[in-house]
Amino acid sequence: MNQEKIGKFIAKCRKEKKITQTELAERLGVTDKSIGNWENGRNMPDLSLFKPLCDELGITINELMSGEKISKEDYQQKLEENIVKTIDYSTKRINKYNTYIGIALMIFGLFISLSAIMMFKSESSWGSVYSVFGIILFVIGLAKITKNIKFTTRILLIIVVFIGSLGILHFTDYISVKHNNIAPRFRTTVLYLGGEQEVLYYDTLFYDVIKCDKDFNIVQNKNYTHEELFNYCESHK
Repeated sequence: MNQEKIGKFIAKCRKEKKITQTELAERLGVTDKSIGNWENGRNMPDLSLFKPLCDELGITINELMSGEKISKEDYQQKLEENIVKTIDYSTKRINKYNTYIGIALMIFGLFISLSAIMMFKSESSWGSVYSVFGIILFVIGLAKITKNIKFTTRILLIIVVFIGSLGILHFTDYISVKHNNIAPRFRTTVLYLGGEQEVLYYDTLFYDVIKCDKDFNIVQNKNYTHEELFNYCESHK
């Protein structure tokens, strides 16, 4: 739909009816600014206002959408054209809102993930929970802004981004354990053994960590017995 043409048509019909923008706004329950935006072609009236607006201006919805008066001979043809234009306009508006919402979710998701890593100590499980929650929000946002691409491509992209994001979190966690000497955030099991040294065992998806007193040691990912864990710490005094 040609918003500029429709806006000029609204202004013309309003003036012909000798109605001010303020009066029309009061009758429709909107602001003067809304009427001005319609007439300047900045945006369109809400679909729910089409009929009340047309009643006030003494025109048909078909004429409003065409932005001009329509003769009886052209009425059917214009009606069919406007139906197609309306569907196209509604689709574009939905896609536009989906894009805005998607971008907002992606930004909010990244913010939550980064904030969780910075705010919660590595020993707290909440850091990993909120980080994953943030990634899920990010992926939902991505799904919203990619609705127009091929379904299989879209699903593949979402899966790759989700797995890739989790991989980045795990890799970052690994680097933190190795260089910052802290507990892994993304662990599946934590086992406290005590002993002469404080021995803790952290099981993650890709590696294990044994804490001997104050040192966090990355070891091979396998099932360790209690004796093996104690022996490891004894040998690394």
